[in-house]
Amino acid sequence: MKASALAALIKKDVQLELRQQQNLYGILVYALSTIFILYLAAGKPDAVQWNALFWVTQLFIVVNAVIKSFVGEPKGRSLYYHSIVHPLEYLFSKMVLNVIYMFILGVVSILCFTVLLGNPVQNMLAFFGIVLLGGTGLSLVFTMLSAIASKARQQASLVAILGFPVIVPQVVLLIRLSKYAYGEVFKAGVPLQMTGLLIGLDALVIIMASVLFPYLWKD
Repeated sequence: MKASALAALIKKDVQLELRQQQNLYGILVYALSTIFILYLAAGKPDAVQWNALFWVTQLFIVVNAVIKSFVGEPKGRSLYYHSIVHPLEYLFSKMVLNVIYMFILGVVSILCFTVLLGNPVQNMLAFFGIVLLGGTGLSLVFTMLSAIASKARQQASLVAILGFPVIVPQVVLLIRLSKYAYGEVFKAGVPLQMTGLLIGLDALVIIMASVLFPYLWKD
C-alpha cells in the first residue's frame, strides 16, 4: 500500500463529492429535518434526554451518510479500481472520506441542537473531542459493513442488520462518556479508560476490515 496512491484516492473522492454536492446537501437536509422534528416533539430537553437524542441522531445520520460508500458503486468503476489500486488503499480512502463527512455532520448537529434544543454541555471542548471520536468510530464500523453489504447483491438493508449488534456497545460507551462533558463526576481515570476502550474498538474495526476486505475485493 502506497501513501501517494491513498492520497490520490482521497483527493479524487473529495473532488467527486464537491462536484456531486447533492449527496452532501441531501444528508444535511436529512440531519436538519431530523433535529427539527426532535425540537417539535421534545422542546427543550434536560441534559440526559439531550445526550440520548444527540447520539441517536448521529447514529441515523451516519447510516445515511456512509451506506453509499460501497453500496451503489457502479460495477464498471469498481472493476476499474480493482485493476489499478491495492484493496487497502481503496478501503482506507473510503474510511477517511467518511470520517471527514461525520466530522462536518457532527459540527452541524451540535450547532443545530444548540439553536433548537438548547445546550446543557458545560465542557464544550471535551464534547467536541467525544463527538469527533464517536463520529470516527461510527463511520469506520459502517464503512466496513457497507463493504460487506456491497458483495451481497447491493443489499443496503444488510448494513443496518449487521450494524445493530456491532454498534450498540460503542453507542452506549459514547453516551456514558459524553456525561463527562455535562459535568458529571467520574472516578479518577474512568473517562480515560472509556476513551481508551473506544480507541481500541476503532483499532479493532480497522484491523478486521484490513483482513476481511482483500478477500471481498477478489470476488
